[in-house]
Amino acid sequence: MFRQMKNIDTAFKYVRSFTLLVVMGSLSLCGFGLYKSYQLVSEIQAKIYILANGKALEAYASERKDNLPVEAKDHVKVFHQLFFTMDPDEKVITANVTKALYLADASAKRQYDNLKESGYYINLISGNVSQSIRVDSVMVSMNQTPYYFRCYATQQIIRTTSIVSRSLITEGYLRSVSRSDNNPHGFLIERWTTLENKDLKIQNR
Repeated sequence: MFRQMKNIDTAFKYVRSFTLLVVMGSLSLCGFGLYKSYQLVSEIQAKIYILANGKALEAYASERKDNLPVEAKDHVKVFHQLFFTMDPDEKVITANVTKALYLADASAKRQYDNLKESGYYINLISGNVSQSIRVDSVMVSMNQTPYYFRCYATQQIIRTTSIVSRSLITEGYLRSVSRSDNNPHGFLIERWTTLENKDLKIQNR
């Protein structure tokens, strides 16, 4: 009888150990399944599909700090393109400059006011002059805020009798601000000044 009870006790211990092993294995399997599911969901959420010209293009979401230098350079490039691209049409000039002034502080507004007071825009319109700009390179120092930048560009001024190419070098600082429809990169140009703006080549038409 005692031997039978001992066998039952031993069998009970084996069953209990086996049950604990099965439970622990099930919990481990469930935990691994949850982890992989969370990982898969995170990867899927990081993917963005952009519809362009009727085609779905795959993109990946990332932290802003990963793209900060690229966004800073593009902000400077877009500002210069808007500020210096002009046609002999007051509405075009006003629309471009208005968009540009959302991207910079009062230093850009002062340059615009100075050009306006000197009759620069009136002369463009009356002389049927078009002006475009090609940003050659933008250097941004990301070591400390506000971020210092220097922009190297080439202007092309098309007159009825000639085409003038001019070098343009400007500098300033970038301060982080909230993103908006008018300022998608979330930067504001401060203390913007022109270091150089001189003729490179004059071509007669």
